[in-house]
Amino acid sequence: MKSISSLSMALVASLVLFSFTASAADKANNGYNKQKVVYHVNNLQTAKGALRNVKNHLNALGEKNVEIRVVTHSSGAFALVEGSKDKKGNSFGDQVASLANRGVKFYICKNTIRGKKIKKSKINMNAKEVPSGVAEVAHLQQQNFLYIKP
Repeated sequence: MKSISSLSMALVASLVLFSFTASAADKANNGYNKQKVVYHVNNLQTAKGALRNVKNHLNALGEKNVEIRVVTHSSGAFALVEGSKDKKGNSFGDQVASLANRGVKFYICKNTIRGKKIKKSKINMNAKEVPSGVAEVAHLQQQNFLYIKP
């Protein structure tokens, strides 16, 4: 009986130690947990602010502590189209390139490309086409990405 109790206590101690080391490994240096995040951008007029949020997110956690995907569709897809500007005259190419250089991945909806007749030659080189923007958002959420809609 005593050996079973000792074995049980050792098992519990091992599980506690494993839990502690697993959660410590998931922590960024600044106290935040490491994160996987999908930003959902479906409006060109809010895209500039959304990309600013992405930059601030990266600045807060650091590239090694956060994995960010930006999924665009509807008018938001135009943030990934060369020459597009919002109502305030903001363009997006430099901002997208800067974030892509920091590891952010960008997705553009093929349904939107077709529906809005976007020329493929005008799509930002950092963007990957996905069959459906909303399906991609759902897929990423199934992969434990946290959802943010700026």
